[in-house]
Amino acid sequence: MEKKTIMEQKQKLEQQPDEEFALASVTELSSSLSSSSAPLSAPVFARFYVGSGVAELRLRQESEFFDGYTVDLRTAQLFKLGPVKSVCISEGSDTNKEKSHSKGVTIQFREEEESRAFHCAFEQWKGESIVQEENLPNGVVTVSKNSKFDDKVEASSAKMYFHYYGQLLHQQNMLQDYVRTGTYYSAVMENRADFTGRVVVDVGAGSGILSLFAAQAGAKHVYAVEASEMTEYARKLIAGNPLLAQRITVIKGKVEEVELPEKADILISEPMGTLLVNERMLESYVIARDRFLVPNGKMFPTVGRIHMAPFSDEYLFVEIANKALFWQQQNYYGVDLTPLYGSAFQGYFSQPVVDAFDPRLLVSPAISHVIDFTKSKEEDLYEIEIPLKFISSVGTRVHGLACWFDVLFDGSTVPRWLTTAPGAPTTHWYQLRCVLSQPLYVMAGQEITGKLRMVAHSSQSYTLYLTLSAKMWGPGAEQGGILQTSSCKLDLKEPYYRMSQPQAYTIAQDQQPHHLMNAQDIQIQTDDLEEAELMQQPLQNSGAQLHKSSFPVESPNLSHHLY
Repeated sequence: MEKKTIMEQKQKLEQQPDEEFALASVTELSSSLSSSSAPLSAPVFARFYVGSGVAELRLRQESEFFDGYTVDLRTAQLFKLGPVKSVCISEGSDTNKEKSHSKGVTIQFREEEESRAFHCAFEQWKGESIVQEENLPNGVVTVSKNSKFDDKVEASSAKMYFHYYGQLLHQQNMLQDYVRTGTYYSAVMENRADFTGRVVVDVGAGSGILSLFAAQAGAKHVYAVEASEMTEYARKLIAGNPLLAQRITVIKGKVEEVELPEKADILISEPMGTLLVNERMLESYVIARDRFLVPNGKMFPTVGRIHMAPFSDEYLFVEIANKALFWQQQNYYGVDLTPLYGSAFQGYFSQPVVDAFDPRLLVSPAISHVIDFTKSKEEDLYEIEIPLKFISSVGTRVHGLACWFDVLFDGSTVPRWLTTAPGAPTTHWYQLRCVLSQPLYVMAGQEITGKLRMVAHSSQSYTLYLTLSAKMWGPGAEQGGILQTSSCKLDLKEPYYRMSQPQAYTIAQDQQPHHLMNAQDIQIQTDDLEEAELMQQPLQNSGAQLHKSSFPVESPNLSHHLY
């Protein structure tokens, strides 16, 4: 923005007349965050004005102004707590380079109409003060910088993302995933001790269902942070449950940007996408931890694991390969399409497959990669590299790598797992498979090695780089090297939504029945975990004990975390 334009906006702001409102009372939130100071008695006035070129809100009693009651509108936020009650939050002093989140006041209005008028004036004054001239030491003019979210996410992707989650039909799709919703409910209610009397922040609250669960479990107060237009529906849903609503505040905004009046004792969120990491909401979850969670506070979920195993699925491979046959036509309305056949073939194999598959298609026990949400840094999620090593249980063709995930709610009373494993009740996440365009041939006992590398990109997803290799086997294998290698590059943002239910598969001639993998035989190798107790097989303790979900999916492109 040019300096002239900034100066014009500043002059316009300075010429704006002051605006004053009479209030019923004002109560300052104490610095201890555990209680509030005594309210100022009437008459109390709030005045919007410009001081030193900055739009401010001052609260006064009669003719006296009080220290701590001056608010810089550039950093302030105003939230409704009820028809005639609001809370105004602003940044405190920037001491030790740490922002204070404890400066705020609760405002009581005399009637609802005054509350609406005050909110309207607040937004107007704040909007006109966003762009301000700041003379830096070197004379450069700067404007308010974008948030961390805006810096790493394309605007078009963010717009589509928040539009998607602002629609009720997609929230319904998630709510009707009874494995997901039921497991969250059980994890919260079975661990009431972690919620009772505690401050909770719901990160990416959506419809507000998790906030309502936390309030049911006895939370002292819940701050439901949601950046999409779903906030209005969440407020309506919460208001319709009045016994819980008085302890829930819905805040519209990104967790990277909003300010809260107090720290949280526990965070709750549903940040998981396809392959756990799609949509990159795990980064927002970690940022919320660093910004809002008290030391040693709890996180629900606490730990996530990505599980991987090679698979053999001749039907799937042929299905994908056949899609490119269209481009083998040599006389399509007089046009030879074959020059594009190779590109189309590779394009179809660059799409991860999202569906539910029979666990007997796995050709070896799975391995896992652990992400501890309580310890991981945001930067750790920018690039994830997982070494792969398997021993084939059967002789077959390996068509790629199958992946799924689970998360642990490490409650004080009952630790509970939510799993998306093949053979467990199907969730709206299904499972994911990376299919190689060149399968590998392996024998029983042969070692399969490789690497899965996931690199985050600005469309809120990841590029996947998969390499699998089959080593020499049998006598003399120790002196042998790699026998065959196959690689592929896939875009997690653009999957193939197959989403079929597991089908019965015939047994290949070189696969004996006793070698096939059953769901209960899937063993998770635990080399990556330091705490062995976290690696207990989740199926005994998870949503798997709930009934299998039969919820509908309106469209293959409208499944949660899969757009």
